[in-house]
Amino acid sequence: MTLADLIAGFRGTAIASVADAVDKVAGRPGFLNHQIRPRINEHKIVGPAVTVLEGPTDEELPPQHALDMIDASDPGSVIVISTNQSVDVAVWGGLMTAGAVANKHEAAVLDAGVRDIVEIRRDYDFPVYSRTVCPGTTVGHAKTLAANVEVDMGGVIVHPGDIMVGDIDGIVCVPRAHAEEVLKMAQEIDEREAEQAKLIIESGSLKEGLAKYGRI
Repeated sequence: MTLADLIAGFRGTAIASVADAVDKVAGRPGFLNHQIRPRINEHKIVGPAVTVLEGPTDEELPPQHALDMIDASDPGSVIVISTNQSVDVAVWGGLMTAGAVANKHEAAVLDAGVRDIVEIRRDYDFPVYSRTVCPGTTVGHAKTLAANVEVDMGGVIVHPGDIMVGDIDGIVCVPRAHAEEVLKMAQEIDEREAEQAKLIIESGSLKEGLAKYGRI
């Protein structure tokens, strides 16, 4: 299955079903910490992760790896930035959003802060998921250490190329090696839940739906 096929499939699948499927297929949770949530809009996002790791510093440096990845990554990428919760600053703002929009990226997912929310909402409506909102700059506080490496995002290890799926419920990281199997199972869960919900409504009984399908 091509990446385009996977993205289209996940875009039409409930994120709760994706989270449940990752649990079963990968044998570990794929959902990021609940504090990493949408800050700009409620658009569904699906795309391959481009990862950046940041850490604390007192040097006045630009976030070079992040800036490079915004320009170098394929359209549709999800820019994933982690500081391992070591620095409470904004690692994303209006100018980086402008670069992401110019390069047709899907979203930014940050285990850190975002700023310029008014500007991003007004001018771009670009999806940004973050742990915090903070007006503080990275310059003099954090620096980019590496790009396209594994990063810890709210307790979930994200590798470059993993598929990030997000909406108002939160974010799930689908390991690329398991993506096809996860998608198939998530679609099957969606189908069973639709049948179960129909039975509950028609029978007037939650218990009957649970007894037949065994899912809650």
